[in-house]
Formats: sequence, structure tokens, C-alpha cells
Amino acid sequence: MAPVAPEIDVATAALERELDAAADALRARRVVVLTGAGVSTDSGIPDYRGEGAPKRTPMTIQQFLGDVEFQKRYWAGSHLGWRRFRAAEPNAGHLVLAELEREGFVTGIATQNVDGLHSRAGSGRIVDLHGSMDRVQCLDCGQVYAREDISVTIEGANPWLQRPDAVTIAPDGDAEIEDASRFVLPVCTVCGGRLKPDVVFFGEFIPQQKFREATALVRASDAMLIAGSSLVVNSGIRLVEQARRRKLPIVIVNRGATRADARATVKLDAGTSPTLRALAARLRA
Repeated sequence: MAPVAPEIDVATAALERELDAAADALRARRVVVLTGAGVSTDSGIPDYRGEGAPKRTPMTIQQFLGDVEFQKRYWAGSHLGWRRFRAAEPNAGHLVLAELEREGFVTGIATQNVDGLHSRAGSGRIVDLHGSMDRVQCLDCGQVYAREDISVTIEGANPWLQRPDAVTIAPDGDAEIEDASRFVLPVCTVCGGRLKPDVVFFGEFIPQQKFREATALVRASDAMLIAGSSLVVNSGIRLVEQARRRKLPIVIVNRGATRADARATVKLDAGTSPTLRALAARLRA
């Protein structure tokens, strides 16, 4: 009897071919990286739109600015989420991107994330398109605070607030809370003004300087790698369009469809951490 040939894993073989094609598209080029929430899911931070993402209606900047009760709800939930958020560690995807930057493959990272994990992983040139949760700014005088300092103030003024170990966090560090009416808001120690985490709320524009910095990264690069973003937010798709107009190779690594799939040179429907590791191995070969 003739030996039975082993079954070929068609999906694995297809992914290997896609990885080879992605490496060919990026090899010997200066690569700008655009990342979204999907690159942080392996660190325990949920995605906005991926499979299993919690249904939520984020607070808008108009709600936050217009009603002190909205400010209380936001700050109470954001504080609970912050402690869990801050405990997250960079995953293999963050680390390999930092390695590729040090090795000269990556020119920099434009990220839609506010978790600060790229910085903690060792990446050097980062544009935080939507800000960073580790900074707090006074809306009235512009004073900037470290988030950790504001957290100490919040805990001192709100000893009743539950511990954060059981809360469900969102990609922006927020958490749901039922009753925030007793919450004592932190205020600016300089002018007594309103404080807000240095992040872009829904309905708020990305600072022009940040977008210019991201545009400069695209212009200084010969290819674009998108990791963990469905590109629903306009900031991302605008950068992709800049790359497309310059005819740069565009590689997308994301579970599920994105708004730029039709513009991609190669699209890999896969998790970011293992895929970026496999892609880096090919670029170094």
C-alpha cells in the first residue's frame, strides 16, 4: 500500500505566501508604521471593533465640556480604568516594532492608541495621534500634569470609589460606572480650572501639529505597514491616502476588514503579535 500523503494545511500555506509577499513589499524600504487598538489586544486592552469588543457609546467632547455630571462620570470611570490600563505590559507586537526601528527598518510609528505601550516597549519616534492617557491638561490655563499625580488626588478625595480589579476597560482607558454623583472632580492646582486627560475625545479634532508630524513620517518613508487598525477613524485613512498617492507599498495586518483593503499591496487577516514577529524574521533574513 502506498504511503498516505500528509494533509496540507491550506490556511497555513496561504499565510506563509502572504507573509513572503508582505516581506517582499517592505524589504529594503524605510517603513512607517500605523497602529490601532488591535496591536494592544495581546496586552489585555480590548479592541473597539474587533470580535468580542464590548458595545459602548463613548462620551463626546460636547458632553464632557457641557455638563459637570458628565465630567464626574468620565473621570470616575477613567480613573478605575487607568489602574488596569497602566498595569498592561507591551506585547510581542510592540516589542518587535521597537526592535525594527532600532535596526533601521522602521522610520517611526503613528499610533491611534493612547496606552503608551509603544513608548514602554522602546520605540523612539512615536506620534500619538489621539494623545496619551498618562498626561492630564487644564482646559483653562494649559497646565500639564502626570496622570499618576492626578490619580493620587482622585483617590484621596474619593475613598469610596471601588477598586478597579473587576471593571471592564475600553481601549481609551475608560470604564463603565453606574453612579458617579458623589465623585469629587480633580481641579487644576494653578487656576482651579477643569482637567481633561490629554486624549482626543469623540467629536474632537486631532491637533494639527500631531497630524503634521505623522505626515512627515509618511513623507520620510518608502512603504507603510498598518497593524491592528480597521481604519474607521479618519486620521488613519488620511495617512493611508497619502501613502497611496505616493504609490508606496501598503501592507495591512488586521483581523477583519479595513477601509483600506482595496488599496493594500498585501493584506494579512491575522493577529498582530505573531504576524509581526514572522514578518520581522523575513525582513532580517
